[in-house]
Amino acid sequence: MLEGIAGGNIGDMRQTAVIGKQAAGLKNRATLALAAASLALLAGCVPNNGPLTSKVVNAGADKTTVIAQTGVIFDVVNVDQRVANSVTTLGQPSLVGTFGFGSAPGTPVIGVGDELSVLIFEAGPDGLFSTTERKSTQIPVVVQPDGHGQIPYAGSIRFAGKTLEGARQEIAQALKAKAVEPDVVVNISKNYSRTVSVQGAVNRPEMVVLGLSPQPLTSVIAAAGGPVKAPYDTYVTLTRGKKSSTVLLQSVIDRPKEDIMIRPDDKIFLTYDPQTFTSLGNVFKNGKIPFETSSLTLVEAAALSGGARAELADPKGYFVFRYEYEIVYRQVVGEQRFRDLLQRGMMPDREGRYPIVYKIDMTDPQSFLVTQNFPVRNKDVLYLSRHPSADFARFMAILRGPLGVAKDVQDISSAN
Repeated sequence: MLEGIAGGNIGDMRQTAVIGKQAAGLKNRATLALAAASLALLAGCVPNNGPLTSKVVNAGADKTTVIAQTGVIFDVVNVDQRVANSVTTLGQPSLVGTFGFGSAPGTPVIGVGDELSVLIFEAGPDGLFSTTERKSTQIPVVVQPDGHGQIPYAGSIRFAGKTLEGARQEIAQALKAKAVEPDVVVNISKNYSRTVSVQGAVNRPEMVVLGLSPQPLTSVIAAAGGPVKAPYDTYVTLTRGKKSSTVLLQSVIDRPKEDIMIRPDDKIFLTYDPQTFTSLGNVFKNGKIPFETSSLTLVEAAALSGGARAELADPKGYFVFRYEYEIVYRQVVGEQRFRDLLQRGMMPDREGRYPIVYKIDMTDPQSFLVTQNFPVRNKDVLYLSRHPSADFARFMAILRGPLGVAKDVQDISSAN
């Protein structure tokens, strides 16, 4: 009987041990399941601050890659001193390059709509244009659409296209046989044929009269009251016939050769458009940042964006995205490369500029000198890529939370 009781106790103890092992196994499996679920969830939640350096470079046309969403084909160019110099020298639109500076024109001529003052002197006391009290008569003349104007006793005189001296001689010749030793003086009272339209962001939009002497662009803008906003945030568009060019007003002030001579019938339009660049990626300040100056270098723009986030940024992956002028593009990539890009489907924007990405390796000490000469342009996008190791570091930092929870569950299970 005692043996039976002892045998029963041993069987119960064995059963209890088996049940305990099964419970522990279930707890361990629960712990592993929780950790696995956390890993699976976090794998898709690691923050992603834009593409890696390799992705930007591989998206260039060397890999014959087309960005499917936009169909943009572009090239990625490493910035060195040659590239920086080319962008600085050729990367700005030029009024003198489009229109020429314009030397002082020849003697101005009379035009349709001009108001003239014709003063006729006569030697005799009782002539056609003189009396005993006065020796002259002043006659106002408005040049008609056909270019002519009426002078008493001389008839219809052709004024349009003539200089003041030419008009004077023609009037004197017409009166020679009718007046007593006539002499003539012709002046322009109102020069409506030599006007320029100045509109947009100026204090007094109006038709500015050029007068008889040539005037530079800045003088004409000043005659309209000057720009409403600062010159470094104001663009000026000059249209002459079928040609048009837009430049920053500050560049005209800074470079006197751009202050070209204005011609009658030119159209000048000023636009207020603050210069900005967009900073993205692993920098402390993301978003649109104003220049607040006439020009900005890449190293200055980097400082305005707050600098790199050292724990995340890839110093070899600093990029400048922009649409570049064709003359610059051809210079930095070469003629053959440019033609190849066109054949692959690279397209210009509405201003005739082509997409390009400039890459700067900030681990190279020379880059700090080069970037002092590399200009940032209005509406550029500056992007600092994240370092490949940053993804793993951030993943492990996030992972510590769920693994800690799993360990707590296991500790609780062990205690029970």
